[in-house]
Amino acid sequence: MTLAERLRELRTQKGWRLKDLADQSALSVPYLSDLERGRTNPSLETLQSLASAHQVSVNDLLAPVDFYGERTEGALPKGLSDLMADPALGAEISPEWVDTLSRLEHRGRRPESKRDWYEIFLHLKRVLES
Repeated sequence: MTLAERLRELRTQKGWRLKDLADQSALSVPYLSDLERGRTNPSLETLQSLASAHQVSVNDLLAPVDFYGERTEGALPKGLSDLMADPALGAEISPEWVDTLSRLEHRGRRPESKRDWYEIFLHLKRVLES
């Protein structure tokens, strides 16, 4: 997961618009948009403001971020990481599928349970194979 993806994920999990985050962090909406699009990199002070707005530590904010731009197992959405840890179900999902699934969201929301992720995987697999 990139830093831009992580910042967007934290904001959308709270159901916030960029304006809401701007109000909480004292950062401008255009700057936050640039951060979430990966167009600019934040300073340590900005990371501290964002972490404070999200009520997490800077360490927790950055924990799932792979600074080489690849997704890490710790960066998988809630439920999807549980699915991948399941020896039976996770074994049938390729890394390409994990990457595809981890990008899914509908109206800023993602499935949350292992079962929901697995049902989406099966449905998409059936659709693509027919």
